Amino acid sequence: MSGWMQHLAILPIALPLLAGAVMIPMEDQRGRVRAGLGIASAVALLVVAVLLAWQASLGGPAQVYRLGNWPATFGIVLVVDRLSALMLVLTAVLGLAALVFSLTRWQRMGAHFHALFQFQLMGLNGAFLTGDLFNLFVFFEVLLAASYGLALHGSGVARVKAGLHYISINLAASLLFLVGVSMIYGVAGTLNMADLASRIPRMAAENRLLLEAGAAILGMAFLVKAAMWPFGFWLGPTYAAASPPAAAIFSLMSKVGIYAILRLSLLLFGEEAGASAGFGGGWLLAGGILTIGFGAVSVLATQDLSRLAGACVLISSGTLLAAIGAGQVAVTGGALIYLASSALGIGALFLLIELLERGREIGADVLAVTLEAFGDGEAEDREDDEVGTAIPATMAILGLSFLCCALVLAGLPPLSGFIGKFAILTGILNPGGLGRGPVALSPGGWALLAALLLSGFATVLAMARAGIRSLWNTTRSVPVVGVVEIAPVLLLLGLCVAMTAAAGPVTRYMQATAASLHAPQDYVRSVMVPRP
Repeated sequence: MSGWMQHLAILPIALPLLAGAVMIPMEDQRGRVRAGLGIASAVALLVVAVLLAWQASLGGPAQVYRLGNWPATFGIVLVVDRLSALMLVLTAVLGLAALVFSLTRWQRMGAHFHALFQFQLMGLNGAFLTGDLFNLFVFFEVLLAASYGLALHGSGVARVKAGLHYISINLAASLLFLVGVSMIYGVAGTLNMADLASRIPRMAAENRLLLEAGAAILGMAFLVKAAMWPFGFWLGPTYAAASPPAAAIFSLMSKVGIYAILRLSLLLFGEEAGASAGFGGGWLLAGGILTIGFGAVSVLATQDLSRLAGACVLISSGTLLAAIGAGQVAVTGGALIYLASSALGIGALFLLIELLERGREIGADVLAVTLEAFGDGEAEDREDDEVGTAIPATMAILGLSFLCCALVLAGLPPLSGFIGKFAILTGILNPGGLGRGPVALSPGGWALLAALLLSGFATVLAMARAGIRSLWNTTRSVPVVGVVEIAPVLLLLGLCVAMTAAAGPVTRYMQATAASLHAPQDYVRSVMVPRP
C-alpha cells in the first residue's frame, strides 16, 4: 500500500485530537463554529472508517502503521484488521448520530461539550487501533477522562451522584489495569500484543503462573468496563443520569471492554498458547450467563425507560462475554453481528427515550394503567361518543422507532438483532459445524441457550410494557420533535434494517473476522515483520 492510503490508520486518532484542541480556546459565543467543526470531524471519521473497513474486507494481512517507523517491539504500532475496522465504523456512526442530536440544546447544557466529545472519540478509536497494552491503557484513560466530563455534563444532583460513583469505580479499574500490565511486562518483557502472542507458548513453566495472574487482574479491569456481573452495578445509574447524547456514546464504551477481552483472549490464549490455551474461557462463559440473568431481571424490575436501556446494555454485554467464553468460531461470528446490531439499537433507544419522555407527566402512565386495570368508578356513567383515537404523525414515528428498538434488542425477526442471535444459537447447537451430525452440548452450552431465549422473552415483555405506558397513554400531549432530533434515531435504526437486507455480506464479513481472530497467525506476522 502506497500513497496517502497508508496514512489512513492514524486519522481516526489525529482528526478528533486536532478538532478537540482547536475547540478548547474558542469563546463560548462561538457555539455554531464548534458544532460545525464537530460535525465535520465526525463525518470525516465516518468516511475514514468506511475506507478502512473496505480495505480490511479485501482480505490480506492486517494494515500496520508504525509511528516513527520504529520496529514493533520498540515503537508504537496501530493495527487495522477486520475487527478494529468494524469498531471504528460503529464509533463513527454513533458519534455522528449523538452529535447531530445534541445540536438542539444538549451542547449548551455545560462547558466544552464538543471538545470532550472529540476526545471521547479519540480514546475509543485509539483503543480499537493500538497494538500494545501500554497504549491501550493510555487510550482507555483518554476516553475515561472525557467520559467523566460528559457524565457530569448538564450538572444536577443525579448526574453528580452517579458521576462520582462512575469515576470511583473506573479509577479502581484503572489501578487493576496498571497492576496487570506491570505483572505481564515483568514476566514477558514486552507489552506488544503480537510479540506477547509469540512468546507465551515458549514461556517457562515457573513464569506462566505469574503471567496468568497478571492476565486475570487485567481481565478484571476489562470486565468492570464491560459491566459483567457483579462488577456492573455502576452502569444503570450512570447511563440513566447522563444526557441522551452522552448515554448514546457511552453504550459503546462497554463494548471497549468486550473488544479488549475478545482480542486478547484469542490472541494470547488461543489454541497455540501451549499450557495457557483457553485460559479464563470458563469464567467468561459463567460470568456472561450470570450477567444475562441479572440484566433480564433488571429489565423486568425497572419502571424507568433510561434504566431499561441500561439493563439492555447488561444483557448485551453478558451475551457477548458468554459467546467469547464458548470459544467457537461460529458463535464468535454471530456475536459480532449481535455486537453491531445491539450497539446501534441501544444507541437509538437512548436518543429516543428523551423524545418519548416529552409531554408526559411523571406518574401519569402508572395512574392510567392502574385506572384501566381496576376502574375509576365512573366508567359506567360515561358514554363512548368517540370510537378510536387519531394517532398524530409524530407519535406514529416515535412508536415505530420504539418498536424497531424492541425488535433489535429482543432479537426478534425481521431486524438484525434476530440474525445475530440466530447465528449464536446456530453455533451453540452445531458446535461441529452444519452438516457434520449432532454433537452433544455441554452444560454450559445448554445454560447459554436457555439464557439467550429467556432474556429475549424478558426484553419483549419489558419493552411492550414500556411502550404501552409511553405511547398508549391518553393523558400525555404530543411532543414537539425536530428533524435534527429524530434523524439520528432513524439513521441508526435504518442501519439495522440495512444489516438485515444485506444479511449475506454482513454474515460473511463477521464470520471471516471470527476466523481470523481464532487463527491470529497472520495478525502476528503482519505486526512482527521487520520494518521496510
